[in-house]
Amino acid sequence: MRPPLQVSVVIPTLDEEDYIAGAIRSVRGHAEVLVVDGGSADRTRERAAEEGARVLTSQRGRGQQLDLGAREATGDWIIFLHADTRLEEGWAEALAALGREVVGGAFRFAVDSPRPVYRWVEKAVELRCRLFALPFGDQAIFARRHVYGMVGGFPPFPLMEDLHFVRRLSRAGPMALLRMRAFTSARRWETNGVVATTARNLWLLGMYAAGRAPERLARFYGAPHA
Repeated sequence: MRPPLQVSVVIPTLDEEDYIAGAIRSVRGHAEVLVVDGGSADRTRERAAEEGARVLTSQRGRGQQLDLGAREATGDWIIFLHADTRLEEGWAEALAALGREVVGGAFRFAVDSPRPVYRWVEKAVELRCRLFALPFGDQAIFARRHVYGMVGGFPPFPLMEDLHFVRRLSRAGPMALLRMRAFTSARRWETNGVVATTARNLWLLGMYAAGRAPERLARFYGAPHA
């Protein structure tokens, strides 16, 4: 009998005191949890420690924070979870059931809101993943730890670090898109509107595909984030 796989969850943070507890609670008990903070001015670090996470500090920037957490992780699998996202119960069993050939993947995208408009957003993401096998960071990307190192890990980008990493990861072997959901907060759509947020995301994706530097895109996107 194979020994049970060990899992590490890396959560980058920047001023996430309102959300970090929910993210940690959705995975603790099944994983080592590492919160990598980029200089929060609120109680994010304290809340994370209270919930039992190991708290690390890093230079601000999600790519750098994710990479630091991955290098400190000890699990066979590493899950990269956004601070405003929580995994559906049963995620650990779904991950453990994957074949040895799978090098990484992501969970099914879901918006943590009952509003019907978000079901259309979820369908659009599902279609993107089905056609292009291109999950984004808010789907809790995961990778085998040894493969993470093989493909070079997350780059120190302020934006689009998830796309860069997923492209490298997909070239290393088969990817899995699990049916268990990653529920992400609706805050960005609620703040800027569903249509405007979707249009901005598509524009950013197009500019990145056309070769625009992530640093320039980050200035359009807004303040540095984790």
